Amino acid sequence: MSACRSWCRSWNRVCRYECGGGNHTYTVVGSFVSSLVPSVAMGNFSVFMTLLLGIKFIVRPVMATKADMSARSAKSVLIKSIICGIIVGFICGFIGAGGGMMMLLLLTSVMGYELKTAVGTSVFIMTFTALTGSVSHFAIGGLPDMLPFILCIIFTLIFARIAAKIANKASPETLNRVTGIVLVILGIVVLGFSLIK
Repeated sequence: MSACRSWCRSWNRVCRYECGGGNHTYTVVGSFVSSLVPSVAMGNFSVFMTLLLGIKFIVRPVMATKADMSARSAKSVLIKSIICGIIVGFICGFIGAGGGMMMLLLLTSVMGYELKTAVGTSVFIMTFTALTGSVSHFAIGGLPDMLPFILCIIFTLIFARIAAKIANKASPETLNRVTGIVLVILGIVVLGFSLIK
């Protein structure tokens, strides 16, 4: 699914390829560590990160520009990229998610990306991280139910393309607010479903 979103974002030329060092190795490490931790802890972490990121975009919108991004030193970018890649890779393997939201938080807060570039970059990187994490989890815990798996891929491809077109026309302020609201609603809905079970 991340590959579908990445294709949609790169189609509109809003992707940078400098972040994510260490992702794949630490995704496998995170997958192994997750097999030692109760499933409830992993699910709660994912919901917490979704809510945190949504609130961050509402309260403190990302207003960096492409000029701000090019003013960074190469050494600083390299060090931050490696550290962020290790952190996100481990978390992705640990909770079994693509990690796009965690990468988005780090790209905007630590790396200083403007939001559209951060979204394009995170989905590109998460294409490979999600694949590595999925293969690791499939090897440890078995294959997913194929019908929902295929339906998710199809609908992600369709709606990611539509969303990318809309996002690229939106102003940074609007995009921040909408992203924040969607993530908060998503976090609340997932939390609600977990409490119903």
